Amino acid sequence: MPKNKFQDAVFTVIMVIVMVYAMVCYNISTNMGGLSNEVFLMALQELPIMGVIAFILEFFLIGKLAQKIALKLLDPKKTPPILVTMAISTVIVCFMCPIMSFFGSILFNYEGMENIIANWLQIAVLNFPMALCWQLFYAGPFVRFIFRKIFKEKKM
Repeated sequence: MPKNKFQDAVFTVIMVIVMVYAMVCYNISTNMGGLSNEVFLMALQELPIMGVIAFILEFFLIGKLAQKIALKLLDPKKTPPILVTMAISTVIVCFMCPIMSFFGSILFNYEGMENIIANWLQIAVLNFPMALCWQLFYAGPFVRFIFRKIFKEKKM
């Protein structure tokens, strides 16, 4: 959808905010034993830190890598565009989820560092289904909708 670097950056910022905020809310509520109104405010405190990490990873590394991998698996000329988009999104989640879970387990692990690897693996396994479903069914369509509203193509 983005047609240049500026649009790519805007799209990435919107996607990062939507994905990271939801995943931080999910992780906090999992740690607290359930969702409460307090979770939404607590997540706002983690959003700037995790958002910057996610933006740097996705914009400079993962986005391009995911696109290359997905386009090797599918022929974009023979595959419906929605399936290409879903393939790219899925590959992004496959990379971003364990990486972001790792940063989250290091930055927000209040139980100490002695079980950091086990903690990271547990968080990644718990996060993956949520991240994939959130991306494919909610965040992806919502962010593409918002992006299309911001960058309306002018018809001649």
